[in-house]
Amino acid sequence: MLAQPQQKYAPFPVISLPDRQWPSQRIAHAPQWLSTDLRDGNQAIFEPMDGATKLEFFQLLTRIGFKEIEVGFPSASQIDFDFVRDLINGGHIPHDATIQVLTQARPDLIERTMESVKGAKQAIIHFYVATSDNFREIVLDKTRDEVMEMAVASARQIRELAEQQPETKFTLEFSPEHFSQTPLPFARDICDAVVEAWGATPERKVILNLPATVESCDPCDYADMIEWMGRHLKKRDSVIISVHPHNDRGTAVAAAEMALKAGADRIEGCLLGNGERTGNVDLVTLALNLYTRGIHPCLDFSTIDDMARAVERYTQIPVHPRQPYVGDLVNTAFSGSHQDAIKKGLSQEKNNLVWNVPYLTIDLKEIGRGFTNVVRVNSQSGKGGISYLLESSQDIFMPRRLQVEFSSVVQKHTEVTGGEVSAEQIWSMFKTEYLDGDKPIQYVGHKLTAKDSNQSQSILLTFVNCGKQVTLRGDGNGPIDAAIHALKLPIGVQSYEERSLGKGSNAKAITFLEMAIEGVPGTHYGVGVHDNFVTASILAVISGVNRGVRQGKLALTSELEHFPIIRDSLSC
Repeated sequence: MLAQPQQKYAPFPVISLPDRQWPSQRIAHAPQWLSTDLRDGNQAIFEPMDGATKLEFFQLLTRIGFKEIEVGFPSASQIDFDFVRDLINGGHIPHDATIQVLTQARPDLIERTMESVKGAKQAIIHFYVATSDNFREIVLDKTRDEVMEMAVASARQIRELAEQQPETKFTLEFSPEHFSQTPLPFARDICDAVVEAWGATPERKVILNLPATVESCDPCDYADMIEWMGRHLKKRDSVIISVHPHNDRGTAVAAAEMALKAGADRIEGCLLGNGERTGNVDLVTLALNLYTRGIHPCLDFSTIDDMARAVERYTQIPVHPRQPYVGDLVNTAFSGSHQDAIKKGLSQEKNNLVWNVPYLTIDLKEIGRGFTNVVRVNSQSGKGGISYLLESSQDIFMPRRLQVEFSSVVQKHTEVTGGEVSAEQIWSMFKTEYLDGDKPIQYVGHKLTAKDSNQSQSILLTFVNCGKQVTLRGDGNGPIDAAIHALKLPIGVQSYEERSLGKGSNAKAITFLEMAIEGVPGTHYGVGVHDNFVTASILAVISGVNRGVRQGKLALTSELEHFPIIRDSLSC
C-alpha cells in the first residue's frame, strides 16, 4: 500500500496570477520548432548513434522541415565535435537551416563549443545553468549570486568569441535548467541579466528556453509560469521564449500547448517523444494536433510510416502500437460500435468539405496511411467492422439485416479461435456461408418462358440433389417467384436487393434475398453472384434454401406429383 504522501512530497507552490489570460487564448500559428533528437534524444538511447547514422537522421529532419536542429554537445564528446565539423565542412546544412550546439556554463567548454561551429553560416549557442534551489544547493553547492555570475560571465564570453567569427551569424540561447522548479523571481532576474549581457535587441534576440527539465507540475501551472515570465521580463521584445517540456508526468504535450497559449514562441522536443526518462515532448503529436485544428505546422509528416520506421532504426526503440498518429493500432477499431460509426462516417466523407469521421481525428491519406487496417475484427467486433472489410476488400455492400446475420457467423469463429480475423478470412467465411454452400441443392441451370401478357413467367429449374439431377417447373410473377413455386417449399420473400459487384463491362451482379419460412420465427438470407442478374437471383433463392436446410429450419419434401417434369425426388 502506498504511504500517505503529504509529509514526503511537498505541494507545488501556488503561482499568483489571478488575471491569467492564457486559458482564453487560441493557438493561431505554428511555433518555431527545434529538434533535439541528435542531442537530447541521442544521449537517451541504449547505444548512441555514430556519425553516419546521425547524418541520416539530420537529413530526415531537414526533409521534414525543421529549420533549427540541436546537433550535439561538442565540448563533451569528440564524436559530437567531429559530427558538427562534418556537417559544416561537408556542406550538409541547408541554407535556411540553423544548427544548435549545447554547452555548460564553463569557460573551457564554451571555447571548445565555439571552435566546433567555425565556418557555419549561422549557429545557435545554447548554454545552461541549473537554477532550482535543490539542484543549485545539492549539486552545484552555489548561492544564487554565484549562479547568476556564472550565467552572466558565460553570456559575455560567448559574445566576445562570436565577435571573433564575423562570418557566422550567432544567436544566444540560455536555459535556466530546472526552470519549472525555480522560484519565478530568480528565474526572471537571471534571464534578464543574460539578455543584458548579450546586448539583445528586437533585431538580435536572445532565446530564453524555459524547460520543464523534470516535469514536476501540472500543465496549467507551467502555463502560468510562462505567462508570468512573459509579463515580467524587462525586454520581452528582445526575447524568444522557448519551452522544452519533459514527460515525467505524462502531460508534456498538454504543457507545450498551454505554454503556446501563454505566450511561448518556440518548442524544443524530439520525434515520437524520445529523450531522458519518459522523454521529451513529442513533436509529431504536437504538429499533427495543430494540423487537425486547421493550422499548418510547417512540418511535413505526409509519409509518417516511413518516418517512424527510420526513427526506430536510428534509436533502436520500437514505436508503441498506441503512439498517437504513428502507432500501428491508433487508427484501428476492434469495437463493434466504433466500427459501425467509422463505416458510416467514411461512407459520407467524400461528400463533406470538412473532415467529420467519427473516431478518426485525421484523414489518414494526409499522413500517407491507408484505411486498410482502420477496421480490424476480433471477438469484440460487430456488424459495422465486418461489413466495412467486405466493402473495402470485395466491394460487397450488404443490407443491414444481412450485416447483423453474417456478423453472428464471424463472431462464432472469433470466439472459438480467440484471435483476429483478416478481410481475406471474412471473405472466405462469406463465400462458405452464402455462395459455396451447394448442399443439398446444387444449381445446374434454368430456362424462363413468358406465360402470359401479365408478365407471369414459367421456369424449368435444373439442379442436383443427392447426386441426382432434377428438373422442376414452376410458375410465378417473376423468376424468383417461379423458382420458389418450382421447389414447392413453404418460403416467402421478405426483401430483395440487387447491385453491381465491381465496375465496367466485366462487373458481376450480386443479389440479396431475405426469406421467411412458414411457422419459423425470423428470416434469413440467401446470396447469389453471377454475370446475369436473373441467374444471380435464382442462385440467391437456392442459397437461402440450402442455408435453411443446413440450419434445420427447412425440410425438403417429396410431394411433387403436380409437377409434369420430375426426374427424381427432392428428398434423399
